[in-house]
Amino acid sequence: MKHLVTLKDWDCDTIRSLLDRAADIKKEPSRYRDAMRYRVLVMIFEKPSLRTRVSFEVGAVQMGGYAIYYDMSTSPLGAGKENIADTVRVLSRYADIIMARLFEHAKLEEMVRYSTIPVINGLTDFSHPCQVLGDLLTIRDIKGRLQGLTLAYFGDANNNVTHSLLFACPKMGMNIRIACPGKPRYMPQPAVLEEARKTAEHNGVSVEILHDAVSAARGADIVYTDSWMSYHIPAEELEARIGDLKPFQVNAAVMEQADSDAIFMNCLPALRGYEQTAEVIDGAQSVVFDQAENRLHIQKAIMLYLLEHASRNTSAA
Repeated sequence: MKHLVTLKDWDCDTIRSLLDRAADIKKEPSRYRDAMRYRVLVMIFEKPSLRTRVSFEVGAVQMGGYAIYYDMSTSPLGAGKENIADTVRVLSRYADIIMARLFEHAKLEEMVRYSTIPVINGLTDFSHPCQVLGDLLTIRDIKGRLQGLTLAYFGDANNNVTHSLLFACPKMGMNIRIACPGKPRYMPQPAVLEEARKTAEHNGVSVEILHDAVSAARGADIVYTDSWMSYHIPAEELEARIGDLKPFQVNAAVMEQADSDAIFMNCLPALRGYEQTAEVIDGAQSVVFDQAENRLHIQKAIMLYLLEHASRNTSAA
């Protein structure tokens, strides 16, 4: 049984194949209109969502399947009247595939342990693989390649998107620079950094942690940032975080240091005047809405890959 938990688990050939399929789906969606016929996706949401919910739901429906929205806040699971193991065992009897968007990564790992159908990580506090797979599709669409490119990430690097970028970029032959404050709370988790550097060394690319935005941006092909105030961060921390993260804001001066053909990315939602200025996110180099669109195409490819693998396992048994 295959699941999508983190991009640490998927090799470059699998990712490349997935990107190829997503590109084909994007080019000729009509060829896939029955690819999920009679298949049921259950979407478990503990954490709010726009892109994840709509892209998965639309993706399933456009391929002839069905999508069920399961809100933990109004469920026995969210109320503590049913546990994860029992919930997932039941859903495995009803549905074909599960997507879960949760606060704690440990909860997703528990779902995987008890599920007999594929589980997709729609986001946890540790990892956001679907987002970064969509980002890779966007970069390859625009740049024509991944190999040899340099991605520079700016801001709070102790988050799910940064961890997923660190797992993915070196694996795909990309250099990655992280520009963040030196405080541990903003740094990537050490185990993720160690894994990324090991992969980078094997593939002849680099992983750098820098504490200066201008140096990180210099010559970069992709400039990437994310929210300074993720859902789990208390509102009372806003002022302190602005003070710590403002030197890593992506503005015109930072973009000028990047390659002249550099693209700007933000996985959204975005606050203009915080992690980036309006002139950057609304400017000609911004591809944030291409990123958002590509979530649809990559989610379709992810679901098909996992469903096909599950079908092969079933027939083999």
